[in-house]
Amino acid sequence: MEAWLGGTWILAVLLLVLWLLLLQGKSHPGNLPPGPPSWPVLGSLLHLKGPSLLQSLLKLRERYGDVFTIYLGSQRAVVLCGHRTVKAALVDQAEEFGGRAEVSIAERTSKGYGLFSSNGETWRQLRRFALTTLRNFGMGKRSIEERVQEEIQFLMEECRNTQGSPFDPTFVLRRSVSNVICSVVFGERFRYDDKDFQTLLDLIQENFRRVDTVWVQFYGLFPQILKHLPGPHNRLFENYAEQKRFAARMVQKHEDTLDPDSPGDYIDTFLIRMRQDSGNPSSEFHKENLITSALDLFFAGTETISSTLRYGFLILLKYPQITERIQEEIDQIVGQNRAPSMEDRVMMPYTDAVIHEIQRFIDINPLGIPHSVTRDTEFAGYTIPKGTFVFPLLNSVLHDPIQFEAPETFDPGHFLDEKGKFKKSAAFMPFSAGKRSCPGEGLARMELFLYLSTVLQNFALASPAGCEEIDITPEYSGFGKASRQYQLCLLPR
Repeated sequence: MEAWLGGTWILAVLLLVLWLLLLQGKSHPGNLPPGPPSWPVLGSLLHLKGPSLLQSLLKLRERYGDVFTIYLGSQRAVVLCGHRTVKAALVDQAEEFGGRAEVSIAERTSKGYGLFSSNGETWRQLRRFALTTLRNFGMGKRSIEERVQEEIQFLMEECRNTQGSPFDPTFVLRRSVSNVICSVVFGERFRYDDKDFQTLLDLIQENFRRVDTVWVQFYGLFPQILKHLPGPHNRLFENYAEQKRFAARMVQKHEDTLDPDSPGDYIDTFLIRMRQDSGNPSSEFHKENLITSALDLFFAGTETISSTLRYGFLILLKYPQITERIQEEIDQIVGQNRAPSMEDRVMMPYTDAVIHEIQRFIDINPLGIPHSVTRDTEFAGYTIPKGTFVFPLLNSVLHDPIQFEAPETFDPGHFLDEKGKFKKSAAFMPFSAGKRSCPGEGLARMELFLYLSTVLQNFALASPAGCEEIDITPEYSGFGKASRQYQLCLLPR
């Protein structure tokens, strides 16, 4: 019976695909960038072979150049490669390339609300509000710095409790970093053993993995079909619904205690703006945008920074001579009697260069978050129709051989001049560029410097494996990279 049901299911899918092949045609505008052949329903998928989507796209770049077209199912996408090309689009034509691609998964989860998936006036108002609010709460100023320093001290206590024994740093880094953004968005930090907090982090991490599953990838290609069908892909949406319930509880808690004269965090400030706009039916400041924006900030402020730190410490284990040189600089500028501060960074060019090189080398978001063009756009001699997805391949910028002498090698010298002073690079785009660049870049840069310098001020890094055995090549996900699992020993200095 089970075999018969399985065969019936396969037959139904095949018939459905054949039906779509017959019904679905695709119009190809005449002046699109070149690209591989596209098939009905499947698009360019037969040409996206390889261990990762990134490597498949880089292979296509070798054949079609820095601007080419692919089809993800029926969705047209233009891929941009290299610093010169990506800058020309995201910076020089920022308005045209400033849309957010309407990805089917995001359409079902955030539904066009919030900071990261919205477009048009919704996005403009919410981004302006977020930047202003975060700035008023001290992004790049002393008050946020103090919150980061305070949270790092909780991390130091956890590190000391390991007593030099090997441990996986993923757990403590994620909880510590997420507490920083929690203090900004929710106005409080959570104990590392808080069950609700742990559940939220687990849900986010599970969804991060689920994006790579076959079922979810098929949902991205055929949402109109799979949204009506049962299957493992629905777990992603159930997880997101649970995340929204957590955020909704936090919003309700803030509503119950709100003091309009003394906002303490992002949610308070948003609620005050909601009251001010209560008579405006077209206002973008309503509960759905608040809940989704809070989750957007929480996710962005947790995963990217904690993953960068985890990968960074693995690289420092691989190259102990680099770690020792950072510690020499820390000892000279900061000493052992106070915590590092942002004022120290300008006097610590080598440490700053290492952090920049970590971000460049690990290239944690290699494809960039998909954009879309807001109107028919002339670019590089081609015409890109309105609504076309755009992948600004950040990997090709951060590893551009024209901009970096040895792009596949970890070398802090990429950000140092001949006198050992810090040297900026126009191709340093880990936070993307243009109108859709990360609104939390200032906070992220602060966290990376303070976390890394404080840990190395207090501890020597050691590994159960020898340096030559440490593998710093990434593990790929569909749209991102991560370090391989490893054990870290922290030995008090």
